[in-house]
Amino acid sequence: MGTLLNLVKRHKAGENNGIYAVCSAHPLVIEAALAQASNDHSILLIEATSNQVDQFGGYTGMTPADFRHFVLEMAASLHFPAEQLILGGDHLGPNRWQNLPASEAMQHADDLIAAYVTAGFKKIHLDCSMSCADDPVPLTDEVVAERAARLTAIAEKTAITHWGSSDIVYIVGTEVPVPGGAAEALEGLVVTAPDAARKTLECHRQAFDRAGVATCWPRVIGLVVQPGVEFDHTHVIDYHPKQAQALSKVVEAYPNLVFEAHSTDYQTPSAYQALVTDHFAILKVGPALTFALREALFSLCAIEQAIMPADQRSNLVQEIEQQMCDAPEYWQKYYHGDAQQQRFARLYSFSDRIRYYWPNPAIHRAQETLFSNLSRVEIPLPLLSQYLPEQFSAVRDGQLEPTPNALVLHKIRQVLRHYASACQLN
Repeated sequence: MGTLLNLVKRHKAGENNGIYAVCSAHPLVIEAALAQASNDHSILLIEATSNQVDQFGGYTGMTPADFRHFVLEMAASLHFPAEQLILGGDHLGPNRWQNLPASEAMQHADDLIAAYVTAGFKKIHLDCSMSCADDPVPLTDEVVAERAARLTAIAEKTAITHWGSSDIVYIVGTEVPVPGGAAEALEGLVVTAPDAARKTLECHRQAFDRAGVATCWPRVIGLVVQPGVEFDHTHVIDYHPKQAQALSKVVEAYPNLVFEAHSTDYQTPSAYQALVTDHFAILKVGPALTFALREALFSLCAIEQAIMPADQRSNLVQEIEQQMCDAPEYWQKYYHGDAQQQRFARLYSFSDRIRYYWPNPAIHRAQETLFSNLSRVEIPLPLLSQYLPEQFSAVRDGQLEPTPNALVLHKIRQVLRHYASACQLN
């Protein structure tokens, strides 16, 4: 992907630039991201994660081809140029099949990679760090790299078969703890040691050579490390540049490489700028976007409750709670404590496990009812000021229409603007 290679080349030449990756499959998040990139006249990187989208449908019900069609269709409806859109796959590997023996899990991972590449995804994060049913815990760097190289060979072969050539760029490495935020309360984080980062790269380089894909190594543009940023259910660990200073210098020895920073959600604007300056030039954002979506929708529910008769309300919050309790598999092993603590986490945790439930038909119907109810009335300005104060200011300034859809998109774009500013995309 020449666009990303050029972006990295510019960063390596001293330009303080970067790019953010929108890791979400929610239609309103994708719409907000397209609107923000259109406003910024910038490229837009949208990524599907291995649990959202896979060859069997993932939790969204979409295959990689479905996801590509969904994003391109929405881009076309908003007149966003397809050539400014880059699709990426995040944490592609055996993650979804850790309960299987490694041989079976990796066969599924092979098919997963092939499905993403066939669908036209151009940025692939190779993540084989998770142990499968018959693996030791943790895996060695050598085993992780060997499996990643195996997937790279499949990606290259698939690209040549379906597209005539390969311009895929790759990301290697993984962050600690697991993707999507920590499951336990965090006291602090250990920044990746420089020697550990170098070892990860060297193991992957050697594995690529043994797998016959050494020519792809210049297209490995990113290494995932832990720069010292994370969030749990109620806290955020902020980026401290001094703690990552030694790590930051590692990529200066690699001409085509920057760091990819995961779990950057909820950092401050100044932290994003510092991350990009310190060569963490690819910033991943996911839960913070659906968290902003959830905040906006819950605020609209409060407005609805204040002005609509009880028998006409959407009861969206209650429906979410009901569906999450009826199908607890997406939150139960993450949210602990007594019943009240679990309920609080279900609705308000920074890790935002609600994002797994938005495709639920009952929740979707409740959201549609909410939008329908508030589209038929004029939302009172005092309630807008009470529950959505930033959007109230934009409405008063004549910059925003007080419609449910517009209010939600504006809330999500508040998050995206911080990323765009740090990456110098606006």
